[in-house]
Amino acid sequence: MFIVVKVKVNSSKNELQQISDNSFEAKVTVPPEKGKANEAVINILAKHFKTAKSNIVLKTGKTAREKVFEIN
Repeated sequence: MFIVVKVKVNSSKNELQQISDNSFEAKVTVPPEKGKANEAVINILAKHFKTAKSNIVLKTGKTAREKVFEIN
C-alpha cells in the first residue's frame, strides 16, 4: 500500500492526521537534518498502522515536504 504524507517539522508535538484514504499530514518535533524527520515520520506511521518500522519504506521525497511511503 502506498500513502502520501505531507510533513511539517519543528512542531510542538508528534501527530498524524488522515486527510483522505491514502493521504496524511504528519507533524514531527525534530528538524529536517540528517534524515531525523523522515525517521520520526516512520515511527509515527508504524504506531498508526501497528506494524514494524522495517515494513515502512520511503519511496520518494527524501528531502521534500511531500513524501510517498510504501507500507508492507
